[in-house]
Amino acid sequence: MHSVKKVFLLGFISISSIVYGQDPLKGWHLKDATSDSFHGISINKTYDFLKGRKSKPVIVAVIDSGVDTTNEDLKNILWRNPKEIPGNGKDEDGNGYVDDVYGWNFLGGKDGRNVKTESAEATRIYHRYKSKFDNKTLDMASLSGDDKEEYELWKQASKIVIGKPEEQMELMFLEMAYKAVKKHEKVLRDEMKKDTFTVADLEKFTAATPAAQRAKLGYINFIKLTGIDSEDTNTTVFKELEEYIEEKKRAQDAKEKAPENYRAEIVKDNYKNINDRFYGNSDVMGPSPMHGTHVAGIIGAQRDNGIGADGVAQNVKVMMIRAVPDGDEYDKDIALAIKYAVDNGAKVINMSFGKGLSPEKNWVDDAVRYAELKDVLIIHAAGNDGENTDTTGNFPNPELKVLHRKASNFITVGASSDPKVSGDYVADFSNYGKSTVDVFAPGVKIYSTLPGKSTYGFLKGTSMASPVVAGVAAVIRSYFPDLSASQVKYVIEKSAIVDSALKVTRPGTKETVPFNELSTSGGLINALAAVKIATTLQPDKKEIKKEILPKPTFKNLPVKK
Repeated sequence: MHSVKKVFLLGFISISSIVYGQDPLKGWHLKDATSDSFHGISINKTYDFLKGRKSKPVIVAVIDSGVDTTNEDLKNILWRNPKEIPGNGKDEDGNGYVDDVYGWNFLGGKDGRNVKTESAEATRIYHRYKSKFDNKTLDMASLSGDDKEEYELWKQASKIVIGKPEEQMELMFLEMAYKAVKKHEKVLRDEMKKDTFTVADLEKFTAATPAAQRAKLGYINFIKLTGIDSEDTNTTVFKELEEYIEEKKRAQDAKEKAPENYRAEIVKDNYKNINDRFYGNSDVMGPSPMHGTHVAGIIGAQRDNGIGADGVAQNVKVMMIRAVPDGDEYDKDIALAIKYAVDNGAKVINMSFGKGLSPEKNWVDDAVRYAELKDVLIIHAAGNDGENTDTTGNFPNPELKVLHRKASNFITVGASSDPKVSGDYVADFSNYGKSTVDVFAPGVKIYSTLPGKSTYGFLKGTSMASPVVAGVAAVIRSYFPDLSASQVKYVIEKSAIVDSALKVTRPGTKETVPFNELSTSGGLINALAAVKIATTLQPDKKEIKKEILPKPTFKNLPVKK
């Protein structure tokens, strides 16, 4: 049943709870290990240290699923395009994006519709090249370089799509278990006379009938066996479980049937042409803004209003770019989202998403390189598969394929925790990598904004760890605006708190390892230590070498009018 556990513990987003009252873990990620006994980022001490220094506003772009602009804790920190008049259907600033007041939506159509659900990238690749490679006798020596690359990509996708024979059986058992526990839940709702409950509520409940006793035992055992968070409510459990079962059914169908092309129906761009880039619409919220709203709040939820949650950065404007559907994102959208962020003044870009295959990696690499040349820092989530990304794919990444080097403006973030939060210093779902993950930051039970005027809650994932780092990067760029993106990266990684004696459970295993073996820095991000190092640096006057790309993609085309 590991696959069931994976959707709840290893998915990019998992709802722990939505709370309106007090909770001792609210904002633990901002606290200090010495004074607060939580291994957070010491942000309050950071601001105490920075008192008397002037700061400049910093724009942070959030490339995500969408952001709810009505949340009371976000409305004052949202970036607004100063040159654009909202709702008049005109492109005042001439950038090719009409009414891009808060940002842009690369998953929308000009008619206002939006792509909500998308297929896995492996499925798209498998069916794209199936007719070319399936059941064909190939002479590898005669294949061109591009054909060989496509074939290798198709083989990787085929392995994922075809999967293992036992997956069909696992799905069948999962559906049977779901039906059984759903019956238990109905009995419990009737007996407890409440529609929403957690395992903690159940443990306090005294079952008065044999049916209720069986239902209580069956429900609790199901939660424990599947590894679902015991703090999740029954409504959350079944919502996500239903979505997971549907996802697995689609994966089974994908072996024979190509996925629906919602993009062609709604977005209507020429996907094969990176320079066909003026598509989408201005709806930055979209149909599923939960993830992006939470990420935005972690970075910059208003700190001085006494309500909701506190973000990391206090002099920040969040630019919203919708490019991540329910499913795998498209490389073209991510590349153009990065370029949009850079062209509109972002100094930090947060990317809390990822996938295992990237067929148009050269487009994304060009965008990362474009950001590097424009001195923009990119922060990316390491992923939530409990795997070593030194040996497994995690895209986007800083490896600039054509240039055979790493980008100097890219930080990959794993998720840390605290023993009082989850029993360990590292999140059991987090990806890691001595060569590919740069630093760890809090990513378990993180409290932030949710869709709605005054809604807040806890989520977990490297998706939550990445914006913690993005927030710290924004603080540094705000108070030390002359430092380059590569210097901010250096500061964040150099200042990471390293304890060579600290042992943790390697994610995805039961093996105990030194925590400093899980990333390049070997430590936990700490804002106070970072700003102290920042005070010692002089601005970097060196110019980034302007390499010539063999296949340039972002051409200086005239803007569409």
